[in-house]
Amino acid sequence: MLRQASWETGLLLRNGEQLLLTIIIPLGLLAVLTLTDLVPAITGPDGTRIASSLATVLSVSVLSAAFTSLAIATAFERRSGALRFLGTTPLTRGELMVGKIIATTLVMLLSATLTAVVAVVIGWRPQSGSLWVIPLLLLGTAAWAPWAIAMAGTLRAESVLALANGAFLLFLMFGGIVIPPESLPAVLASVTPFLPSGALTEGLSSALVEGSVSVAVLAVLAGWAAGGSLLAARTFRWS
Repeated sequence: MLRQASWETGLLLRNGEQLLLTIIIPLGLLAVLTLTDLVPAITGPDGTRIASSLATVLSVSVLSAAFTSLAIATAFERRSGALRFLGTTPLTRGELMVGKIIATTLVMLLSATLTAVVAVVIGWRPQSGSLWVIPLLLLGTAAWAPWAIAMAGTLRAESVLALANGAFLLFLMFGGIVIPPESLPAVLASVTPFLPSGALTEGLSSALVEGSVSVAVLAVLAGWAAGGSLLAARTFRWS
């Protein structure tokens, strides 16, 4: 699994499109959210928007890396036959999935670190509760990645491309990430806390702005991680 994770990480770091989605776009989004009033944001205890904006950007990073990018890349590896060749090696389906999730987590943590450094440069000062961000990012990745692998292991690559990008936009705008739940219609606002996007964004915002995280957020993310892992293990196909 570690050898597979190392190989997958190298592929991700050499892929310009992946780096654009996981690093460049989040950094640009941080600048837009911090320096403009285009999107409503919570003012932190230091009187700035940086903490809540950082929470939004980190949630976008997890969504793009652990769901959209992972689903599309895995689907096209399956279409090209690359996964079928891996299936002839001692590597099992479970080990392949864990290797991909580890690689995705490493690249996502690199993106989060760079984003946090930029946030510090423009004025953010972390507090003690900010350390909750690390387990939240790991749990958020675990909540999204199995669903990406399940999608990539069952649908045609072209379908995955369309669905993954469409889902990215839907979760971004209406999943509690960019637009706060209180600004959404009542029906959507009542659903977003139970989505991985809404739970992760709420947890990151609470950790960075208030210095605490609710048990409900952790439970929602753990539930999505468990459900996705079970689905991926049952449905994933090499070809």
